[in-house]
Amino acid sequence: MNTSSARSVPNAAAHGPGAVWAPRCRSVDLVLGDERIALEDRGGGWRGVPSGHEEHVRSALAAGARYGYVVDGTGPFADPRSRRQPDGVHALSAGFDPGRHEWSDAAWRGRGLAGSVLYELHVGTFTPEGTLDAAAGRLAYLAELGVGFVELLPVNAFNGPYNWGYDGVLWSAVHEGYGGPSAYQRFVDAAHAHGIGVIQDVVYNHLGPSGNYLPQFGPYLLDGIGTGWGEAVNLDGPGSDEVRAFILDNARLWLEDYRVDGLRLDAVHAFVDRRAVPLLEELSLLAAEIEAATGRTKVLIAESDLNDPRIVSPRKRGGYGIDAQWNDDFHHAVHVALTGETQGYYEDFADREALPKVLREGYYHDGTYSSFRGRCHGRPLDAEIIGPERLVVCSQNHDQVGNRAAGDRPSALLGYDGLAVAAVLTLASPFTPMIFMGEEFGARTPWQFFTSHPEPELARATAEGRLREFERMGWDPALVPDPQDPATRLRSMLDWSEVATDDGARLLALYSRLIAARRSLSGLWAAPLNETVVSSGGTDEGRWIAWRRPGATVAACLGQGGADVRLDGGPRRRIVVATHEAIRTEGMVISFPGPGAVVLAE
Repeated sequence: MNTSSARSVPNAAAHGPGAVWAPRCRSVDLVLGDERIALEDRGGGWRGVPSGHEEHVRSALAAGARYGYVVDGTGPFADPRSRRQPDGVHALSAGFDPGRHEWSDAAWRGRGLAGSVLYELHVGTFTPEGTLDAAAGRLAYLAELGVGFVELLPVNAFNGPYNWGYDGVLWSAVHEGYGGPSAYQRFVDAAHAHGIGVIQDVVYNHLGPSGNYLPQFGPYLLDGIGTGWGEAVNLDGPGSDEVRAFILDNARLWLEDYRVDGLRLDAVHAFVDRRAVPLLEELSLLAAEIEAATGRTKVLIAESDLNDPRIVSPRKRGGYGIDAQWNDDFHHAVHVALTGETQGYYEDFADREALPKVLREGYYHDGTYSSFRGRCHGRPLDAEIIGPERLVVCSQNHDQVGNRAAGDRPSALLGYDGLAVAAVLTLASPFTPMIFMGEEFGARTPWQFFTSHPEPELARATAEGRLREFERMGWDPALVPDPQDPATRLRSMLDWSEVATDDGARLLALYSRLIAARRSLSGLWAAPLNETVVSSGGTDEGRWIAWRRPGATVAACLGQGGADVRLDGGPRRRIVVATHEAIRTEGMVISFPGPGAVVLAE
């Protein structure tokens, strides 16, 4: 297979140990322990260790020596490709040899998205310890639940002890507070032992505001072109060949050295990329190359706000070849249907046909007018070439919870019945469902936006920018917690004692039954999207929706009143999962005394 478009310049390793790309610099010195070694010009902006020093440098780095670079007399700065930052992003890097880990997953071959359930978690708030090793201790719980993949929020190095992870500045280094790179390898190994794949969230659209020294070395950023979170990464300007190679090397690091099963690509709609072969396509080619070489399935999931099916269309059909994308339209349609909230970007989804359309066609906005954007948005999805597994859906995730004024979860608005209906709508949908940590037991802890910037002026700017970013959502500023207050993070940590509450245990059991139903009723997700037959009706208080897939039917009452749902003709159906025992069936009619949902098998 020709993968030349996935590698336009030599791999960094080809330039030798201690080498660095620094085209903007007149001089670069490698600081290695107590030594200072002047690097030689290797051409193309690369600086390398003088001949005769390579083995010494290689041995020192493999042993974990501290090192960094002095550029034009300033520094030393961390290595742009650093794999470990024991003392923080402003300090020296430390060598790390990923080959020292003795893997126990030789039999692991990965898994596909179709039929799987994802579980999104933030390492720092998933457990009281907030570490990768502690998270690994919960993998047996996730395996018993039936989770196929864990999707970790970004773990790369950022300034301060805690953060969401999207302020990372050294993409190849695992945050030391989580346990560093060795703990990361242990986590992936343990996940595979439990039959769980690992998807790592990576951020290639911007860098964090503190500790980003990449501009000292070269044109990594596009001056004056912003993404809303910082200057855009240079994907198509002068010098962008090396910047793209830098990104591809990072993706290879996760997929090969850390053996993750996939990457979640953050906010690809923020890429400034006008090249004929876009970065997304190059990443797809790289993943395919690694999959072929290792015999292990590798998946790429894009977060995209574009509703552009080309992202997940096959390369041979003119698409970018990404395996799946997050589908916010599903979340918004479910959220509005169950909560009645219609402010900000929820406004368009007040349309009672929003949820039925998403279930039939994938997107709600497929070229339709978006009042929130003030323009038409999206394009239709071709169900003949794009399977429903390519859309990742949820009823909550880190963004949709954390980007609310108080970071409140749906559990602040809905009781057990409403949360149970949301679970059925998501887990019995044709798409690939994702659970946000704690959702499965109705966690009532918020998940709020928190940072730990040591710089007072940056802390203030972050808090102010947060309010500006979402001012159209009509937030009451008094409800927005201070991101820098340590209590904001503490409030956001899961309270695992909630699993043992009556509603927590009942909801957890429902999630387990629903995931098991996906395994036994493959028709819920295996057939093309255009084989979904949707009906809906009822009053606002007794609003209902039902859809039929090959061998399975799902029905739900969304309002607070009851509803009688008459199913279409066909084979006799039996209830496989019901949100509560009061739901009754008689012939072709399902009677809901209030909010509830069922999954039926033919």
